[in-house]
Amino acid sequence: MRTTHELIIGNAQKMDEVEEESIALVVTSCVYPIIELWDSLFVKLNPAIESALINNDGMLAFELMHKELDKIWDEVYRVLILGGIACINIGDAVRTIGKDFGLYSNHTRIIEHCTKLGLNVLPCILWKKPTNAPNKFMGSGMLPPGAYVTLEHEYILIFRKGGKREFKTEKEKQNRRNSAFFWEERNKWFSDTWVLKGVSQVLKNTTTRERSAAFPFELAYRLINMFSVYGDTILDPFLGTGTTMAAAMTSGRNSIGIEIEENFKETIVNKLKLAVDLSKKRIKERITNHLRFIENREKTVGELKYVNKHYKFPVMTKQEMQLYFPEVRKFTMVSDNLFEISYEDIPT
Repeated sequence: MRTTHELIIGNAQKMDEVEEESIALVVTSCVYPIIELWDSLFVKLNPAIESALINNDGMLAFELMHKELDKIWDEVYRVLILGGIACINIGDAVRTIGKDFGLYSNHTRIIEHCTKLGLNVLPCILWKKPTNAPNKFMGSGMLPPGAYVTLEHEYILIFRKGGKREFKTEKEKQNRRNSAFFWEERNKWFSDTWVLKGVSQVLKNTTTRERSAAFPFELAYRLINMFSVYGDTILDPFLGTGTTMAAAMTSGRNSIGIEIEENFKETIVNKLKLAVDLSKKRIKERITNHLRFIENREKTVGELKYVNKHYKFPVMTKQEMQLYFPEVRKFTMVSDNLFEISYEDIPT
């Protein structure tokens, strides 16, 4: 089994190189409108945004920034297969512009545009970031009514192009069965609230942007395993430091990553080179956690009915009997921006 992974650097506005209806899953975290950190990037795309900010017209700046993101969501719709899924990590923003402080609801604006495109909205996930900050409010301390609650979560918006994806041939159905996850993982992953530690956004390489829109590896890994099967192609149009591509490599999927910042390339490649070790570690964790779960389960309810065909350990359901994790065997840099991963073959 082999997968290929293509890095496209310096072209985030147009995805012309990505074929129509070739992507099974999009996993991305875009730049967040109205977060001051990203003002300069949006202004480069549309100078009218700077005028809106100078004139203290926050809602106009907000809309103009989202119109730039709309171009990406238009392309996401084009490249998704029927039944394909798009997962967009986005946080709302709070900001004082002029004398006015307020909330700018990025997640609702993205939902509005994506539904206009024809994407179906699925239940979203709230990503709650643990924080050690002692202040749970902003504003005027203990004096009502001038304090504001602190935003401690972001959204993972989930969209589907058309209805449920179909798996028609026996080969497709078998691959889907091999791509299954554990029963207990389903119960954890398909909750509408995830508590995951965020990734420090300060990068060591001073030639890159001060920050990236990085999310933790576990976030991308879960989404890829939840919403795609082995051999699918995963797209991240805001690749950043390469987390989605690394998670795709570890999960037996192909990937395409697009990043406008050319100085991120060294960081991305260094992360991808860890795929072999990361694959072994993550598979070991999943199997160890499953065996621990089974041990506790059998103590309380007795021996389980089903056994996994490949690993010979008990599983909760019939759907888990052919589950198998292909382990990364080798990372190969085919060319400057193209990588290949070979895996241990799935036993027949």
